[in-house]
Amino acid sequence: MSFTSSLVHDFVKRLEHGQPTENITRHAEIPWFDIGDASDRELLVTHSSPCSFTLGTGASIYTDVLIPALTAARREVILVTCFWAPSATLSALHDALVKLAAHRRALLNDTRSKGTTPIPPLRVRVCFSSRSLLQKLLHPQSRDGYIYPPSSWQAALGLPDPALLESAAIQLQAKSLFLLPFSVMHPKFVIVDRQRAFIPSCNVSWEPWLEGCVEVTGPAVSGLLSFYSRTWEPEHGGVQPPLERNHLLEPPAFDVRMAGLALVASAAHRRAALLPESPSPIPTLLLPSSCHRNPHFRPFPWQKDPKPPGTPLNVALLALLEGARRSIYVQTPNLTCQAVLRAVLSALQRGVDVDIVTSRNLMLLEQLVTAGTTTSWCLRSLLRRFRKLERSKPESLPAEMELGHVPLGRLRISYFRPQPSLTMRTHTKEEEPVHSHLKLIMVDDKYTVLGSGNLDRASWYTSQELGILFHSTDLANIVGTEVDCVLADRLELVFDSAAP
Repeated sequence: MSFTSSLVHDFVKRLEHGQPTENITRHAEIPWFDIGDASDRELLVTHSSPCSFTLGTGASIYTDVLIPALTAARREVILVTCFWAPSATLSALHDALVKLAAHRRALLNDTRSKGTTPIPPLRVRVCFSSRSLLQKLLHPQSRDGYIYPPSSWQAALGLPDPALLESAAIQLQAKSLFLLPFSVMHPKFVIVDRQRAFIPSCNVSWEPWLEGCVEVTGPAVSGLLSFYSRTWEPEHGGVQPPLERNHLLEPPAFDVRMAGLALVASAAHRRAALLPESPSPIPTLLLPSSCHRNPHFRPFPWQKDPKPPGTPLNVALLALLEGARRSIYVQTPNLTCQAVLRAVLSALQRGVDVDIVTSRNLMLLEQLVTAGTTTSWCLRSLLRRFRKLERSKPESLPAEMELGHVPLGRLRISYFRPQPSLTMRTHTKEEEPVHSHLKLIMVDDKYTVLGSGNLDRASWYTSQELGILFHSTDLANIVGTEVDCVLADRLELVFDSAAP
């Protein structure tokens, strides 16, 4: 493993120390990875070949990247998201499946008429956690979740007619999993034929928010497949049964764009290739975070939070923040986790520059219910503590102490806002993101973390999450450049300690 040895050693050591030993605790965590087991450790400490990075709204990313990828599958599609709702994204997914079914029926009819080898069935798994408040309140409180009968697909889920899919040998199953009170399955990912994976931040939903999506191939896909199996198909013991490889003819890839899939345009949409000339996969950490049924609930903001659960994602993020030497960039929808705020303040005291981009007034009720506070309150508290540090630093130091003095790092805080020039153009058909839902951390311009995890209390204490960490200066530069381009004229500066 070519990771910086200290990072991997610190990550594994912290994870081993923080994992529970009681079986009852392990069974309460979904999913469970044992870092002490060599095979499990290899699933998390791995490599990948990042292919592309896309920014845009959820609908633009789905119609430009995710739907074309999943409809090009030959044998299997796994689509996992958190929120499932009527939207332009769901309409596009429905239409794409209808077009794919028509394409596959034509292939099946052709093989029958010619008496040639038939094409294999396409296995499709649709998984989500939340559809509505009522659905969550009435959801079966079982580790097995709820499998939707085909008779409900059209009315409840907006999916095509089951008979249409069956006639095209598309074997679809739709399943939801949610545990009261707050254990939502928050990850979003797509796996195509167990060879390509996409990890977006967006749901199948209507919100025009700024989102991101990274595409990877390589060994990390196996870890992601295991994460899926342990959560959504635990009956297989965490290992997916192999796809059947027999005499059936592999169908040609279907290009849904050529079949007339309508793209949803966004003024913030950008897609960049990642390391296309890289000779070998780059070091990668796959970072699952198990859901917990609200441990140590803190109903009041003045009460001190307990230590966050020692999940791979939590452990890795704290290791990165506490080990940062030069710079930390954070972009998160909300920021209410006290452990993260303490780590940020500690980094500033070490002279590390910190740049925070978040959203104003996003999901306020959710913040109050799960954290007892809000992002704006937490940022104000962070600023008060930072200014106190500024006031306490000596104006001058004796010459013999100057060499050992570390000045405070630079702190910048910005709120995402829609681009003013596009907000005024009501006639445009392009979606302009109104909030940022991107989850991104970059440390020292060489470590990049993407995925589903916010830096709020819900993500750190109760929700299931998924992150992926890349160790590559080139990748960090590409991602940083793309984000900077999209954020140009979309930031409202709240504080800059370097400002005159």
